[in-house]
Amino acid sequence: MKQKETYVCALCRTHYPRWQGQCPGCGEWNSLELKQDQADSKSSIPENLPVDLRSAGGDACPFFSTNITALDELLGGGLVPGSVILLGGEPGIGKSTLLLQLCAAVTRPDNPALYVSGEESLAQIRSRAGRLHLLESGIQALATNSLEDAVSSFYPENKIRVMIIDSVQTISSPGVNSIPGTMSQIRAVSSRLIQKAKESGVCVVLVGHVTKDGQIAGPKVLEHMVDTVLYLEGDKEHLFRILRVVKNRFGPSNELAIFEMDAMGLKVVPDPSTFFLQARNPGLSGSAVVLAMDGQKTFAVEVQALASHSFLAIPRRTALGFDLNRLHLLLAVMEKKLGLNLGQSDIYAKIGGGLRLSDPGMDLGLVAAVLSSFKNVSLPEKSVFWGEVDLNGQIRPVMGQDLRMKQALKLGYKPIFSPGQNGRDTGLTTIADLQSMLFS
Repeated sequence: MKQKETYVCALCRTHYPRWQGQCPGCGEWNSLELKQDQADSKSSIPENLPVDLRSAGGDACPFFSTNITALDELLGGGLVPGSVILLGGEPGIGKSTLLLQLCAAVTRPDNPALYVSGEESLAQIRSRAGRLHLLESGIQALATNSLEDAVSSFYPENKIRVMIIDSVQTISSPGVNSIPGTMSQIRAVSSRLIQKAKESGVCVVLVGHVTKDGQIAGPKVLEHMVDTVLYLEGDKEHLFRILRVVKNRFGPSNELAIFEMDAMGLKVVPDPSTFFLQARNPGLSGSAVVLAMDGQKTFAVEVQALASHSFLAIPRRTALGFDLNRLHLLLAVMEKKLGLNLGQSDIYAKIGGGLRLSDPGMDLGLVAAVLSSFKNVSLPEKSVFWGEVDLNGQIRPVMGQDLRMKQALKLGYKPIFSPGQNGRDTGLTTIADLQSMLFS
């Protein structure tokens, strides 16, 4: 048996024959770790052999409820003992508030939840819990930046049911010679917490900071290590928040739940189908209602557009809540297929309520809103739109046609402008048909 010492970068996994202060591959400092490889010319029989799945033991994952119905549905049944959840979101969006409410909901007299904070003191945590009226729920709290302090709470005599780590970037491991928040620290802390969660059966929720482009900071492998990845999204200037599932090993992904922020914390919006149409005036031009889909949820949103005479050499184009390139594309199609002269107008478009959507079904509503503002004529009061517009001006079906139609009929919208089954339901096949039906 021969032993060969090599050094491996904790970030890019590049191998080197000797230690160096900086990894030449990725440029990270103090990221090389010693690894001993054993080379044996004789093959050995593996202890773990493949088995037929039909004879494999084990039952389905034993979920336990969070006592928050919307959160249980989002996660596919609730929390799983020993699972690890990663929650990301912008600063101030409400992550700590939501998790403190989760701790209060799952705490039992003999099985408390533990809130570990590396960013706030115990007095700050107590103050937030007091504002949310959660002090009497029996939440356990720990303010520390040490991984060993958090790991010591996994012992069976503590009977911890759920542990919150807020946040993983503030916790440091004494075995890693770098400051908290570095790649090597995040990797070491996360690996240890995941290992202890699997051994003890405690459900661990890790809070992750996000970068300026909205991604969770740190190594991308962190999202592969955990069982579930959640994102809390929304505009801090508005009251609503969207909790979205990006990855879930125990249930469906691409699900979402909508919450509303008030003085008592985050409250679930039970019926978000018309929540984003509050205070809408249907008699104004440039406003169209679109039945959008995000994940498996269908809800009505307001698409607003403003077309005004431009005094600039190059007219202004502004889009809020969706991709600006989509607005440029649709305006070019409208000029070509409808013969409109939009080159002398500034066009502004947004989604009401501060929402951000990428649903292609918004195309038809956006075209209708621009036409309404350009002609200064309001759309029918109970009209609703959805459909994708291609470069030839044709209206194509989108995902969830049946779900959108059922929701539109349930909410009493009429007329319904949608492509239907190859356009046969409403006879709407092109944006020229849309213009003639609305403004003839």
